[in-house]
Formats: sequence, structure tokens, C-alpha cells
Amino acid sequence: MTSLEQPVDSLPKIEDTSDRLLANLHVRFVAALNDRKDSFHYWTSQHLRVSGMYWGCSALFLLNRSASVFNADDIIAFTLECQNSDGGFGGNHGQASHMLYTLSALQVLALYRGLDKCRRDDAVAWIAARQKSNGSFEGDEWGEVDTRFPYIALNALQILGRVDAINIEKAVEWILLCQNWDAGFGVSPGAESHAGQIFCCVAALCIANSLHRIDVDRLANWLAFRQLPSGGLNGRPEKKADVCYSWWVMSSLSTLQRLDWIHKDALFEYIFACQDAEDGGIADKPGNMPDVYHTFFGLCGLSLLGYQPSDPTIELREINPVYALPYDVLEELGITAERGLNVGRRSSALDVVR
Repeated sequence: MTSLEQPVDSLPKIEDTSDRLLANLHVRFVAALNDRKDSFHYWTSQHLRVSGMYWGCSALFLLNRSASVFNADDIIAFTLECQNSDGGFGGNHGQASHMLYTLSALQVLALYRGLDKCRRDDAVAWIAARQKSNGSFEGDEWGEVDTRFPYIALNALQILGRVDAINIEKAVEWILLCQNWDAGFGVSPGAESHAGQIFCCVAALCIANSLHRIDVDRLANWLAFRQLPSGGLNGRPEKKADVCYSWWVMSSLSTLQRLDWIHKDALFEYIFACQDAEDGGIADKPGNMPDVYHTFFGLCGLSLLGYQPSDPTIELREINPVYALPYDVLEELGITAERGLNVGRRSSALDVVR
């Protein structure tokens, strides 16, 4: 490990409550996001409104509080208005279709059981049309290509029940070209390894039933070395910790069945130290301003590692590390074990049952 950060024992401590997870404050923080229309953050995030809604709604689903905060019909109606005539979804009303926002929109509709209300065939056609002859995918009509987009295509098409609409083998072959000598993956062949891209590639390979084509232990070792003395995780060597990597790193380790390669309690302490004890929400680093992105991914990290609240009134649901959706939602969609339904902690639990 590097010495970029202070040890976990020196991190600021959150005042003791009935539970270290300030769940009620986080619910209040997410619920108030739409009311802060005078804030800088509100206006600078309008271009990714759909993704912000996915992060916020998913955070509430993890805490099992969504039904008491947001109106499902309103959420579905807004999301449907973001579907364009070409079949893809934009980040807000009237914005161009992009793979990132298309996946977020479909995840939101899956959460609220509204997929039957979107133009599914048009969405499938738009996503499939993003695949290039070499197996890679572009993010939009302007042609940006990187490893996020094969994952998005596989995830979104599985949600829609149409993963057969693309050439899966060609996508897998291109993803494997993006693996580096250090076992990590970059945005494209030859690009630097990064935890975010590794998540995309590992999850895509899992959906494609192709994880056997990589060296799991070498990749898990690269990921395990992302933990710093603070307990937090970084995305690549010589960078500082950030709460979001509680998802990008831990989801991959969960899929690879190597969660025990991380010091769990130290990561718990780092995430707790990033909470805002007054207004709720989780920040990227201790003492910084919280936002919905880091709030969701901080909760994801706790969920992936099986954090058990001591307060019986607090619930933290399990999240699937491949699809970033609750397991029960995936079951309703008909996702199979072959396509990544039971990866993560659920896989370990099933092994115990067997």
C-alpha cells in the first residue's frame, strides 16, 4: 500500500448513534435533492438527471425506503419522457440519446416496474446499432468508444430480455483486447488500468458467461492493492481514496468471489467517516460535501460487504454486483444464473445451502 492517506484510526469519527449508518439522514438527504433548485449542484447536474435519479432511487431502494419518499408514477413518467424518437434515452428531456443514460433509464424503469411502458423494441434497436464491426460499442452517434459501452449494452439488453440482439462473442473478444499486462482493464486496448473500467469489463464478461477467460486471482490482486491505510479504496495506483470505489472495486471483487481480500472493517470506517452527520449524504472523502452519486455508491459498498445495522429499524438490502440492481428485481426480469443473477454474496449463501 502507498502512504498517501492517513491511517483509519486518525479519521474523524461520526457521533455514536443507535447505528453507525446514518440511514434516516441519508433518506432525508436524497428526498430533498429535488427541492434544492437554487443550488449550484442542481443546475450543473441537469444534463445527467436520469442518472442522478437512478442513484437516488437506488439508494432509497437499498434502504427499503423508496415507497415512502418518491411517487412511482411520477418517476416512470419523467423517465419515459427522456426516451427519444431513435429509441435511446437522453440525460433529461430533449437531450440526445446516450448509452449511459439509456442504461440508467432502464434501471429506473426496472426498479419501478415500468419497463412495459417504454418503447422496448426501439430501445433494443438503438443499443444494438451502437456495436461496431470489431465488437466494440460507441456511446452515441458521435462515436466515442470505450469499455463502458459493451457493459452497458449487455446489462441493458438483459434488462430488456434481448441480449441476443448483439454479437456477444465479438464484444467479449474486444473486451479481452483491453486487458493489460497487470491484469487490469483500460478504456481501450493499451489504455491504463482503472477500477471503473475493470468493473465494466468484469461485469460484461460475467453477463456473457466468459469470466473463465481471464486470470481471476491476478486481477483480484490488482484490485486488492487499491486499499489504502485510510481503509478507503482508490481507482488506480498513486491516487487518493474515494468512496465511489467502494462500488467500482468491491463489485468486481464480489463478482470474482474475492471479497475477503479486502480489510472489511477498515473500509466500513472510511465510508462512515465520509457521512455528513448534520444533513445526511455521503461524500467522496471525509469532510467534503456529500452528493447523491457517492451516497449511493457508499451504501453499495456497505451492502456488498454485508454490513448488518445494529438498529432493527434500519434495513440495508443486498445489491447485485453485476447489474447494480436488487436481486428480487432481477428475478422478476427473468435474469438467469448463467447471466449473473446469483453472483456476489448470494452466491456464497447458496454454496452454504448446498
